[in-house]
Amino acid sequence: MPVISFTANLQRHVKCPTMNVEGQTVGEALQQFFTSYPLAQGYILTEQGTLRPHMVIFVNGQPIQDRTHLTDALPHQAEIHVMQALSGG
Repeated sequence: MPVISFTANLQRHVKCPTMNVEGQTVGEALQQFFTSYPLAQGYILTEQGTLRPHMVIFVNGQPIQDRTHLTDALPHQAEIHVMQALSGG
């Protein structure tokens, strides 16, 4: 079963504990998480359901490819990490 976790800096803004989730894609896993923690959804996704520009998601250490539809496939034991992206110099 995939596990989703969030960095400490995100947890300062919205409750988002580490959680085991089900789902075949990143989007499905996130939706299951948001069922338990709905306030996190608005912080991570836009109103259209796409990943916010300042957010990044890694699956087993690799950044997801589909930031729009979140269709990246999840292996059975996937580790999903959600964090804020850094920018600037």
